[in-house]
Amino acid sequence: MPRIRYASILRIFVILGLLCVWLQIMLSATTGILDKDGDTKIEDSFSISNSTTNPELPFEEELMNSNETSEQVLALVPPELHKYLTVHPKNITANATERYAGRNVSDIRRAIRRYNDAQTVYNEDIFGPVQNDTIIIAIQVHTRLTYLRHLIVSLAQARDIDKTLLIFSHDYYDEEINSLVRSIDFTKVMQIFYPYSVQTHTNEFPGMDPNDCPRNAKMEQAIKMKCNNALHPDLHGHYREAKYTQTKHHWWWKANRIFNQLQPTATHTGMVVFLEEDHYVAEDFIHMLGLLRATADKNCPNCEILCLGTYLKTYQYHSNSDKRRKQLNLSYIQQVRAVNEERRKRQQESQWNFQVYPNLYSNTQKVEITPWHSSMHNMGMVFNRTVWNSIMELQEQFCAYDDYNWDYSLLHLSQNRPKREKFKVILCKGPRVFHIGECGVHHKKSNCNASTVISKVQKLLKNAKPYMFPARVTATITAGGAKHNKKLTKGNGGWGDIRDQELCTNMTKIGRQPRRYTYYA
Repeated sequence: MPRIRYASILRIFVILGLLCVWLQIMLSATTGILDKDGDTKIEDSFSISNSTTNPELPFEEELMNSNETSEQVLALVPPELHKYLTVHPKNITANATERYAGRNVSDIRRAIRRYNDAQTVYNEDIFGPVQNDTIIIAIQVHTRLTYLRHLIVSLAQARDIDKTLLIFSHDYYDEEINSLVRSIDFTKVMQIFYPYSVQTHTNEFPGMDPNDCPRNAKMEQAIKMKCNNALHPDLHGHYREAKYTQTKHHWWWKANRIFNQLQPTATHTGMVVFLEEDHYVAEDFIHMLGLLRATADKNCPNCEILCLGTYLKTYQYHSNSDKRRKQLNLSYIQQVRAVNEERRKRQQESQWNFQVYPNLYSNTQKVEITPWHSSMHNMGMVFNRTVWNSIMELQEQFCAYDDYNWDYSLLHLSQNRPKREKFKVILCKGPRVFHIGECGVHHKKSNCNASTVISKVQKLLKNAKPYMFPARVTATITAGGAKHNKKLTKGNGGWGDIRDQELCTNMTKIGRQPRRYTYYA
């Protein structure tokens, strides 16, 4: 009898233990969802939860790149442009290692040097040479092929795109991406390759050196380990991670390359539009760029930056703080049910929505003149050589600022220009550049199918079509809100390593490089 009672008690303890484990798992899931935040930047170095892409092409990106474009999306794309969305079956199952089995790092480096030396402008024989006032569209490309395909489709549908030069700047050498870019036949195209990438420096700086200090090592521990740069963690006490520092390096190198090093752009004085692979443009974005320029000349001669994109991203649910307060009044079972219901709704319809107000797209559209702020005005940003030269005057500040984000580093310059005001921007209230990227280093969605977001943008632009190509715009001048005018006290970190600062500075010391002509048989 005591043995039977003992077995019963043991079973009860086992059941209670399993119940505790289940409750712990559910609490973790609840906390994870309730703590999810939609901000575009981080405050603590690399508590990374949103912005650019992982240079190592993880499984999530491979899966996303293999996703077929939905019929819903294809229906809104002209049939003649479907060729840019074609995914070849042989590439669907291949991962990064398999695709590059026959190409080692040395081969990739040689190919990059060959491309960068040649400075080839494709389709120049069809659309004519680059002029001083040609609009240059600089596109920063990593590995997200699906998004890049749709960006190219949107560019192909833009009016006057044949008068531009597209410069694709890559930090990952990929034959499929190269083939896609070289297949563009609607305007002039150029490719440049960031030569200091993580891909081409797998076991050395600027990649991750085996002797680099672990990200979370304490300085005392790092000194004992005698690891690289032990005396220079970032402002949060963390050591560098190459995949995050690369984005700022790439942006800085790309701008230097275009303004200071390429022969085809040596005398260029026109506008340079900065896009990324996960952007999508409206068909009248070039028309709106002209209106912004004309309005700035008339109403804001000291507006140095134009901006074609504004963030209209809204969330269907309450803010995190509101949700947390409400959760305090719910029982645990009610909390779990609320979380499950929220998850179900997110699966039915993406949380990402455009809130388009009637006055954003109408016969008379509005533009705003306001102080430039990095996280609000970094999409579809436009400036010319004059502005670049003013940035170059403060290059040491840009390269020394302890922030791995290029846009926050520019904001630091803007707020600390000696005897000069902060950058001013003139921007479209009705955006002509949209962000379609749901997955990357800072966006970790469980469903990386790009079609959902792309179809939303396509439908929005279809509904706004009657109001595209406005004859005029009305400008309003604002002083900016609290976020615009908040003084940066410190950066987001990730940029404490002396080697990163020196590499950044040295990029500006490379002069104009002669163009080598390559003849093809």
